[in-house]
Amino acid sequence: MFKGSNVALITPFKNNGLDEAAYIKLIHFHIDNGTSGLVPAGTTGESPTLSHTEHERVIDLCIKESNGKIPVIAGTGSNSTEEAISLTSHAENAGANGALVVTPYYNKPTQEGLYQHYKAINDKCGIPIIIYNIPGRSVIDMSVDTMARLYELKNIVGVKDATGDLDRVNQQLNKMGKDFIQLTGNDDNAFEFNKRGGVGTISVTANIAPKLCSEFQKNSISKNDEDLAKAKELDNILQPVHTAMFVESNPSPVKYAAKLMNLCDDEVRLPLVKVTEETKIIVKKAIETAKLI
Repeated sequence: MFKGSNVALITPFKNNGLDEAAYIKLIHFHIDNGTSGLVPAGTTGESPTLSHTEHERVIDLCIKESNGKIPVIAGTGSNSTEEAISLTSHAENAGANGALVVTPYYNKPTQEGLYQHYKAINDKCGIPIIIYNIPGRSVIDMSVDTMARLYELKNIVGVKDATGDLDRVNQQLNKMGKDFIQLTGNDDNAFEFNKRGGVGTISVTANIAPKLCSEFQKNSISKNDEDLAKAKELDNILQPVHTAMFVESNPSPVKYAAKLMNLCDDEVRLPLVKVTEETKIIVKKAIETAKLI
């Protein structure tokens, strides 16, 4: 169920409130343009600055508007285990197909602490859980051995790997087997990630390039040389866009790109700010080169 081009959905704001009309427009934009799955209320969706009510509303709207057409993997992680359980339970009851749960940031738990955190969520919920391992933001790195222990639990099904270490794909494949779902959280390494055994991505770039990202993913997991050559061609087109999306802190650049494409406003919540004039030039050039505008 969880493979291909899954979008880490941005959350549109207007006057510091949730812009529901723009959000609904985005959801249908992805359904119409080949996105494989929707990931609302993740960090790209600015979950750290969403109120609990907003967090739940973003998930509810996504499930309602997608109406079973493509899977919804709700972002439900927190550095509070009880809060993560509450958000995951809400997503399950709302009808989400899965939950994306980030490793607890700032607390710096041990590997045993990580295990117990996810086990507690697993034991209280009945929804497939994807571990989000992103040491660059959460400070901690879940080991392959800890991940293997968690995979023995009933609801742990895979990982969004944002370590940037491609050797992890091989290590996790060898340890957990091919049924363990491996999605990259790094758009720029998606081609090699899939070659090594990955099955897709949870993508920032897909917010603005759903067709390109979807077509790239479909070709990149093929065994056919012609398809792989097409995937490489698409990867070359997308690489400058991937780079531009991270010139400043995500999601400020991708929101500016979305504004240029008339998808939503580029408003972000403090402590994030809109991109600089210099970054605007870089973002616009990248999406023009990729023929997105």
